[in-house]
Amino acid sequence: MRCYLIEDIYPEHLEKITASLKDKGFSGSLDGIFYLPLPEALLTDVQRAHAGECGPHMMVLEAAIGESLEGVLKLELLVRAQNKLRCECVAYATPAQREHIIDFLDSFIRQLDISV
Repeated sequence: MRCYLIEDIYPEHLEKITASLKDKGFSGSLDGIFYLPLPEALLTDVQRAHAGECGPHMMVLEAAIGESLEGVLKLELLVRAQNKLRCECVAYATPAQREHIIDFLDSFIRQLDISV
């Protein structure tokens, strides 16, 4: 799996990040899992065509405490469809999608006044 990994986050900072993600409505059904939506303008032609049946399309962020007791954020660079596990619209992020979601996450953390 391709991913963007941010390590060595203080536990109190990870709590602040996850609380803010929950407040924004990005929580998943599992604790520590968040779904970050992609703007429709960044979807591929196939993803756009499948938006009604498979969508919405998003990327998964996992927040956890690692073995060193420091926080870890793991952003999967796979565009998932909320309503289907396997479909041709589920694919690794395009360069534009990857740039958008990494910039979104970095900016989100900076707005919380957390340096990583």
